[in-house]
Amino acid sequence: MELAKSFDPADIETFWRSEWEKRGYFTATTDADKPAFSIQLPPPNVTGTLHMGHAFNQTIMDGLTRYYRMRGYNTAWIPGTDHAGIATQIVVERQLDAQKVSRHDLGREKFLEKVWEWKEKSGSTITGQMRRIGASADWSREYFTMDAPRSKVVTEVFVRLFEQGLIYRGKRLVNWDPVLGTAVSDLEVVSEEEDGHMWHIRYPLADGSKYQFPIAFDEEGKATEWEERDFIVVATTRPETMLGDVAVAVDPTDERYKALVGKQLVLPLCGRTIPL
Repeated sequence: MELAKSFDPADIETFWRSEWEKRGYFTATTDADKPAFSIQLPPPNVTGTLHMGHAFNQTIMDGLTRYYRMRGYNTAWIPGTDHAGIATQIVVERQLDAQKVSRHDLGREKFLEKVWEWKEKSGSTITGQMRRIGASADWSREYFTMDAPRSKVVTEVFVRLFEQGLIYRGKRLVNWDPVLGTAVSDLEVVSEEEDGHMWHIRYPLADGSKYQFPIAFDEEGKATEWEERDFIVVATTRPETMLGDVAVAVDPTDERYKALVGKQLVLPLCGRTIPL
């Protein structure tokens, strides 16, 4: 054979990677006499491809695994991928949207087929990337977080926790996605700061009575001008919460409102009365 003029790592690495796996160098044994060492790969989401952060973490895990393997430990580095349900659904729906198709057009079964197709494509890309960098994982133990064994265990654990009273249904604030029609975790939410706006809403006095409200003050803080009002003004940046109001609170020592404490107000739009 003619010796290559330059080193070609791609061909050499591909050959030896395949050879290592064929010879079972990365496969854990069942030798009970050997001390055990194992790492479960935190499964990457099947929403795309791996990035430098994955490569960095996997390099550390690979180094530890190889170190203990060379020391004679019964070593297992268990690889896998994660379904990342909502995130994966978003990826697939974006692909369908580019084709002017929605998941509702396809129906549940056809849509699930599309999701599994994406899982196979993305999952194989991820494991292919790991193999390319020479990750010495035990590929015979590769798992997916929604495969049958994992799904069975998750169901069993959920039922056990429910029977122990550790899982229960309650009313909580959630991150609701109006497009997907489901709750999403904090990890799926991108927080953005926006300039707010102050809304001033009039709450009329239910009995129609009027009172003098100060509108101008001197340097010492004493009122110099008054305005006759038959309402209370509530300032808020969230006017939509007004519909759930059950009362309006004021400082009972505030001279502006002292005489009004105990009166009833009319909740705007709703027309029902609430106490002050």
